[in-house]
Amino acid sequence: MKQPESLTADGLFRFKLEIAYDGTDFAGWAKQPKLRTVQGEIIRGLEKIFGKDKDDFGMRVAGRTDKGVHANSQIAHVDLSEKQLKRIGRGHPVAERLNRIIDGDVRIISFEPAAPGFDARFSALFRRYRYSIADKSVTPNPMLSRFALTVPWALDVAPMNEAAKEFYGLKDFRAYCKEREGTTTIRVLREIVVKRRKADGVIEIEIEADAFCHNMVRSIVGALMAAGSGRATTEDIRKSLTGKRNDHAYKVQSPHGLSLIKIAYPPKSKLAEQAMLAKRVRTLDDEI
Repeated sequence: MKQPESLTADGLFRFKLEIAYDGTDFAGWAKQPKLRTVQGEIIRGLEKIFGKDKDDFGMRVAGRTDKGVHANSQIAHVDLSEKQLKRIGRGHPVAERLNRIIDGDVRIISFEPAAPGFDARFSALFRRYRYSIADKSVTPNPMLSRFALTVPWALDVAPMNEAAKEFYGLKDFRAYCKEREGTTTIRVLREIVVKRRKADGVIEIEIEADAFCHNMVRSIVGALMAAGSGRATTEDIRKSLTGKRNDHAYKVQSPHGLSLIKIAYPPKSKLAEQAMLAKRVRTLDDEI
């Protein structure tokens, strides 16, 4: 493994992890007492290699996925002391060692030294999620049961794509988020693409934004499904964005159809600057 080049203010060495997981049997990402979580499972593996750490290795993640949500490419960072670093030795790569310890429904794709200024959460430019739906036209397939929502009615992707345009840009998504104290519901939604896979007809909704607030993706999916089934017009969805949560009837869809598929970062020279920008509280007057 390359020599670490990123030192934190506390003199620790920062490492970047890329992670994939089947979220079905996890109670979400975040470590919780007496519950099996993705973070808890990874920390269990890290402690086997580096010993106990009271601060959970300073682990920070790009997006805290909910219970049942999957990830093709989740990004996190951890900080190691010089003493912990010596325990890596010259054996197998850390990613390989971790994968031998932790359960098979979470895999460490890579474990590499982070670039200076890197912060898994705050340095990110955008996150991209995919939601999969097997509607009435899709041949029943048990292999989809853990990763796609099955509905017994037909959906039309054309009105779904049209309705999706209403969510674009810098907006307050309070009508589509579960608000949390001390946070903002203002986000920049960059793109929504709704399409059918040619191979099996499964509908995939890909949504990309600078960040997402709690339940935002699954709430938007509910609105798009209403449009695709003829239960909502584009105008209905436009009006819903001006209201508050629960003012509209669009259901927050099941987590098992959702996967985090991409997190993008700026060039190395811009990582610290992006982290500073991301820590600002957004307003509707921000430039995009």
